[in-house]
Amino acid sequence: MSAATAGTEGELLSLWVVPASQWVSTTTGRIATDGYSWMQAVHWVGGSGLYTPSQAHGPKWGPTTVVIAQEISALTECRPSVDYLARKLELSPRTVKYHLAMLREAGLLAYRYKGTRISGRVNRASEYERTIPQAFDEALGIRTIGEGLERRPVGIAEEGRKLIGKLAKKAARKVRRRRTQAAVSRRSRCTPMQGGTSTSSATGSTRSPSESKLASGEHQIPTPKSSSESGPRKLNRVGRRYQLAQQLLTQVPWLAGASRARLAWILRHVADAGWTVLEVQAIAEMGGPLTAGDVRRCSGMLGHRLKGVHQLYPTPVQRQRLVAHWQESRTAERARHDGYEGGLDGGTDRLAAKALAGLYQGMAAYSAHQAAKGLDDLTDADAAADMAAFLQTGALA
Repeated sequence: MSAATAGTEGELLSLWVVPASQWVSTTTGRIATDGYSWMQAVHWVGGSGLYTPSQAHGPKWGPTTVVIAQEISALTECRPSVDYLARKLELSPRTVKYHLAMLREAGLLAYRYKGTRISGRVNRASEYERTIPQAFDEALGIRTIGEGLERRPVGIAEEGRKLIGKLAKKAARKVRRRRTQAAVSRRSRCTPMQGGTSTSSATGSTRSPSESKLASGEHQIPTPKSSSESGPRKLNRVGRRYQLAQQLLTQVPWLAGASRARLAWILRHVADAGWTVLEVQAIAEMGGPLTAGDVRRCSGMLGHRLKGVHQLYPTPVQRQRLVAHWQESRTAERARHDGYEGGLDGGTDRLAAKALAGLYQGMAAYSAHQAAKGLDDLTDADAAADMAAFLQTGALA
């Protein structure tokens, strides 16, 4: 069946393409050279009145059809997804399918590949070729060269020039879809930023000051506050977590090298509960002070030690006691450490004297053993003198 049916006087009576002719291999139209010339054919079909949709109870050809065609004409690859068009134009998928079917029936779209919807696989959109019906060329007297789908226009009859000029103006103009009453009512339910439910403009209700006040200078335009006057910005929950993480990285040496974002995620519960960096360090080091070499993965150990502590110490008073206990334990640890080092520094002579006394006593026993057997004493003479002096006075010679 042809894309158009001719009447007795040569006038085109109807324009309709059967499903079998809606493919690139079977269409009688030609491929549009660009989206602009294709939109000329779209406007011609809409204005000619020759096309009647096959769906008697479906939508009719109108602005929605033209708007969908405009989106299709702008595509580099003519593969319009139904979901994409519905989302972009705020239409239902069923409406988009109706109008795509009308564009195919009018000979303006021809399948290259039909989309698939198979369960368990990725859905694929249909791929089309933008085509210009043969009835369009015949009505405007457009001369073409070539055969079949690859025909190209080379001229136009004189009587068709005025009509092609009007179609060119329509193709260059952006058509906007009229919103339905339901869409308008949905948008009107939004509350304006000024407050209330009135949709009237706030500009119309603004009252200007009288000229007397302007002349006297009583009405002054308020100067905007600077950032310093308005005060520091208040951190939200996420900002507070990152702030606490940065404080820990700065203050706790064994956390050096940890990721700030990971620490912020680990600290989310205690940060939201209002913990300070000192309270977090106290709970993390309750087992004793740590160094970088003691911890293999510092963020993991911190997360293990902080697990559930925001519920164990829910009040600030409990956390203050925790910090006080931790500080006292650190002070005691430091005192024991200092005392150990001080004992080594202050008692070096006593330790050395004890060691030398043992050495010299051994040497004296060896010398006595050699003398009892009548053997020679092999100890050094100087060492023997030092030994004798040390055993008598308790001090080195």
